[in-house]
Amino acid sequence: MNAHPLDHIVVVGGGLAAARCCEQLRRHGHAGKITMLSAERHEPYDRPPLSKDILLGTRDHTSLGVDFAELRVDVQLGVTATGLGVADRVVTTSAGELPYDGVAIATGASAIRLPGDGRQFTVRTVDDALRLRGRLNPGTRVVVIGASWIGAEVATAALARGCHVTCVGAGPAPLAHALGVEVGERLVPWWDGVDLRLNTRAEAVADDGVLLAGGEWVGADVVVTGIGVRPETSWLTSSGLTLDQGIVVDEWLRAAPGVVAVGDVAAWWSRRWQRRMRIEHWDDAASGPAVAAAALLQPCLGDVDVHDPVPYFWSDQFGHRLQYTGAHGPLDTMIWREREGGKWTAAWVDSAGRLTGALVADLPREMAQARIAITRGTIADPDMIADASVPLSKVDQSA
Repeated sequence: MNAHPLDHIVVVGGGLAAARCCEQLRRHGHAGKITMLSAERHEPYDRPPLSKDILLGTRDHTSLGVDFAELRVDVQLGVTATGLGVADRVVTTSAGELPYDGVAIATGASAIRLPGDGRQFTVRTVDDALRLRGRLNPGTRVVVIGASWIGAEVATAALARGCHVTCVGAGPAPLAHALGVEVGERLVPWWDGVDLRLNTRAEAVADDGVLLAGGEWVGADVVVTGIGVRPETSWLTSSGLTLDQGIVVDEWLRAAPGVVAVGDVAAWWSRRWQRRMRIEHWDDAASGPAVAAAALLQPCLGDVDVHDPVPYFWSDQFGHRLQYTGAHGPLDTMIWREREGGKWTAAWVDSAGRLTGALVADLPREMAQARIAITRGTIADPDMIADASVPLSKVDQSA
């Protein structure tokens, strides 16, 4: 797919996926120049702690600790990519044009905001998190828009810092859109202490509160919006790359000759799930660069494996750890696995009986077993799944 000599590779982005691309390019033998363009003025850092440790005040930074000097990477901070010329191999930036021989795109995603002139906090960058933390003081009225993963984590931190928290959720239960109403209802008791307003849609944000659909007004000192993200592809509209809710790439994360994309911005084809996927989580951003770098450097692919992981992510909220693995579909059947002490697992199987997903509450060992079973493509016995004494790694009905 790419027969052009790769003397200079440009990595566009400044997060985990970008940092891992630089590491993997060197690991796979690239001896030429690497330039990394980061719109932020910080070297790459870990993002999951932003809505956890940073907001709680237990950490002030989350550096990845990558030695870019040792990797011989020219890191250009505060430089934004504004265009890409695939035919002439040029990245247009806020600092001018930059020719390349190969490019890895890792521009991530940006937070969706609501209409209105009022200030909306989001938690996408370390600066976002530090600014928000400075406002989370005892007695502060905080309105969180979205009973989402990020909404739950922000609400957790705000409660811990003594704030009065209201959460406005458009769905019938927390995370109902992602996990279904039955699972979402299981989470409602965790929100004790939050004024949780479900089936309620926020219309606009003003300086002193939030306007709800129907005209109700909720006063607020701080408004945090957590209603999702969009892949950062606006700078690529004239590039000639195929864009469809992300950069469309193949199983090796290739978008065009000499172009790969990784992390939140990449919409990759999964052989395992037989559909295109875009995963907005740490695990995918960490694992994808190994495949992308190898595919970029080996145009004939050779023994380069495809990128086809079993998705995984986690969330710490209200004193609980939720972990999810797999990619279940809306028609899959859910089966509960109950444990003592309020611990549980929701497992999903498709019409063929294949285990497709598992959401685990406070059971880290069970998460490891679930991931093994899903990776194997286990055809599961529903009765064995429902029996919590049987490890999920051993629910194969053919065993």
